[in-house]
Amino acid sequence: MLINLSIRNVVIIDKLDLSFDSGLTVLTGETGAGKSILLDSLSLVLGARADVSLVRHGEKEASVTASFLLPLSHKIGEVLSKHGYDFEGEIILRRIVSNEGRSRAFLNDEPISVSFLKEVGELLAEIHGQFASYRLLNPITHLETLDRYGSLSENLKNCRHLFSQWQYKKRKRDEAEQNFMQAEKEEEFLRNAVADLEQLNPQVGEEENLITRRTRLMNSEKITTALNTVYAILADENMGCLKNLGSAQSQLEHVDYLSEGGFYDVLEQISQSIVLVEDSVSSIEKQIEKFGDVSELPAIDDRLFALRDMARKHRVEISELPDLLLALKKKLTQLELGEDAIIKLRQEEEKARQDYLLCAKELSHQREKIAERLDKAVAKELPALKLGKATFKTEKTLLDEADWNEQGMDRISFLVSTNKGTPLAPIHKIASGGELARFMLALKVNLAMADETETLVFDEVDTGVGGATAAAVGARLNKLSETHQILVVTHSPQVAAYAENHLTVQKQENGEQIRTTVEVLDGQNRQDEIARMLSGEKITDTATHMAKELLETCVKNKKN
Repeated sequence: MLINLSIRNVVIIDKLDLSFDSGLTVLTGETGAGKSILLDSLSLVLGARADVSLVRHGEKEASVTASFLLPLSHKIGEVLSKHGYDFEGEIILRRIVSNEGRSRAFLNDEPISVSFLKEVGELLAEIHGQFASYRLLNPITHLETLDRYGSLSENLKNCRHLFSQWQYKKRKRDEAEQNFMQAEKEEEFLRNAVADLEQLNPQVGEEENLITRRTRLMNSEKITTALNTVYAILADENMGCLKNLGSAQSQLEHVDYLSEGGFYDVLEQISQSIVLVEDSVSSIEKQIEKFGDVSELPAIDDRLFALRDMARKHRVEISELPDLLLALKKKLTQLELGEDAIIKLRQEEEKARQDYLLCAKELSHQREKIAERLDKAVAKELPALKLGKATFKTEKTLLDEADWNEQGMDRISFLVSTNKGTPLAPIHKIASGGELARFMLALKVNLAMADETETLVFDEVDTGVGGATAAAVGARLNKLSETHQILVVTHSPQVAAYAENHLTVQKQENGEQIRTTVEVLDGQNRQDEIARMLSGEKITDTATHMAKELLETCVKNKKN
């Protein structure tokens, strides 16, 4: 429910902070005191279109802040969660409008779009006024309203599930038919393409492996050339290192004999060098054998060329060829299976359709009974609200199959006729604001338990009525306040007398300065205000006595 409303620099309101309680709250006051400005301010913070004329003259901006306290089970929690916001029971909305026409919106001090503000606002409060547009006037909401009134949530849940299953089967069948028709057109291409790809037999990651092996083999040629050069330097029969070391060894052995062992150490070193060089030559020979075989290189080049040619032919990457083969084989398989698979899918789809249809027909039958019950309940309310010649009817029409949806096969519209002999028409086409507000009141009294909107605001609900009719309006507003927070702007003392909370709106003039104030009334002050509403500006003894009796009567009626 709405607990606080703070208004700054809106038209003739410079600063106003209001607190609200549960139950029925009335706002009274002279015409022009600012009651409509309070409603405009509340509408603004709930997401209504911003108007620069709302900004108080001489100020840079106007702002309105509204605080709501809601049960944790309220639907608003789901909406906030979808948008990434936490919900802990309290919601603070703020709207700022500059004198240049710019508008900003906030939820719990975080900036939000005006469209999201409106979405949130529609779940928090609903304003029923002569010029307001609200949820029950939108035909889109009528089906949901009737379902909530009839407690059809479980039926709807089942219907949504079966509709989803039907649509899934339908998509699956449609996809299979499309693939089958396409496969028929491409049969020759498919068979040739699959044969070519199966012969090529592309493997996952094959291109990378071939490139790696080719690079290694290309390097092998360079390595082998270098090893052969080193081998020649070390082991050439005419000029190699081993040949020269052997000649040196022979010469030194001769002179060592002549010198009686004088070159023993040098001979030992040369001998060791010959052994080391021979080992090196042996190792190089093995490396030449290892790197020397590059015969695989032409085959690798041919394989890469074949893969690239096939990829170009099908306009894909080489890495996509294995998946392409699988996809083409799947299409070919579907073609080879023929229409048998399609027939089976059609049967599954039709069964899912029939399951949904059975549920939707039962839901439609339930709605028909609930609609009759709602029509009778609303009809009982109309005479007391001075709408005895009016008619209310919930019209149910069947949708074409193309428009069936997860909510069933029905379209629901609330129709009214305000006078005998006039045709029924959609409820939003009623001309009179007072009649419209009273129709909404009759509906709301009966939809109260199903309506999740916590706060309902009525303006002009008592237009054109008085006496017993006004008292009936007050009694029904009081009944509605048992399940909702009700705010009513009224000029009717009979309505005001039923309130638990009474606020009076006054306009004060100080020179050229005009400002609106709001006072909480109770006890004698409240009785005086109702007496003023009965008699006019001058409160008479008779009016005072009548106000006292009216308040006492309303207290008795509320107890009964």
